[in-house]
Amino acid sequence: MAGEMAEQPAVLRRILDEGAPRIREVAEQVAARSPRFVLLTARGTSDNAALYAKYLVEILLGKPCGLTSMSTTTAYEAKPDLTDCLVITVSQSGGSPDLVASTKAAREAGALTLAVTNNSGSPLAEVSEFHIDVLAGPEEALPATKTYTAELLSLYLFVEGMRGGSGVEKAKALPDLARSVLDRQSEVKALAGRYRFAERMVLTSRGYGYPTAKEAALKLMETSYIPALSYSGADLLHGPLAMVDNVSPVIAVVTEGKGGEALQPVLDRLRDRGADLVVIGSEDAVARASAGFALPTGLPEELQPVLEIIPLQMLAYEVTIARGQDPDAPRALAKVTETR
Repeated sequence: MAGEMAEQPAVLRRILDEGAPRIREVAEQVAARSPRFVLLTARGTSDNAALYAKYLVEILLGKPCGLTSMSTTTAYEAKPDLTDCLVITVSQSGGSPDLVASTKAAREAGALTLAVTNNSGSPLAEVSEFHIDVLAGPEEALPATKTYTAELLSLYLFVEGMRGGSGVEKAKALPDLARSVLDRQSEVKALAGRYRFAERMVLTSRGYGYPTAKEAALKLMETSYIPALSYSGADLLHGPLAMVDNVSPVIAVVTEGKGGEALQPVLDRLRDRGADLVVIGSEDAVARASAGFALPTGLPEELQPVLEIIPLQMLAYEVTIARGQDPDAPRALAKVTETR
């Protein structure tokens, strides 16, 4: 896991240098077909990347977009009319049977299908009309790290291509910024001490940061086994806030921009309840929390999730080590999860 986290700057650079032309070509071909709406299909870590893409599609493309429930076709054998719909299936391995079956069913139902994977020879790539390779290279650790950030950047470039741009210029600083974050391992290790004996954690964000909160919760659960609950800041106020008290660790992902602005009332309520509030975000946001990790500034809001998740991946790793467990051997997990 540590080695693959460290590869992320190189993977991001590879996508920008080598993958971007192919991504734009696919985006232009898809845009020429003028899909009316978009559906996203994924599981696990890739599901969080798909949620990020949902924000991109709705905000930057102005198209309605939803996350699918695969069992409607794989278990219930529903046959929706997907004429003029773009179905994007995101999967690190491209090998899960339900992803392959639901994508095949979508294509048969009239959808334009696109697979986004780290395996160009996968069954999912074969049943899809279009394919984007995220170029992350072999990922052997069970907790996905480099494939997640590779999926985020690839999906961002695809959406930019759909609207006639490339996105490369806006994203060109990402590899160096990612390296600068990874170089601050000692800060994350110090932060991890707060969670060594945690029995529960809450993660929250809004807007583009919400998928980051969900992915960080997943990483913490699958590596350290801490029950980590993730909520949109708005949803947190609709009930779950009641479980937060002065001994409850809360991690807030405060994206610079409209998402971070929308989260401010939630942060105020958390502070009022005396929560142990740790912020991943700007220096100003960190300064008003119990502790945190300040991220580099200057990126467009829609690209910040690529950086936001990196210190949280590192945190999951360090918390797991601090608890005497092995992040490379999570119990009961396999690299390819074959759901049906």
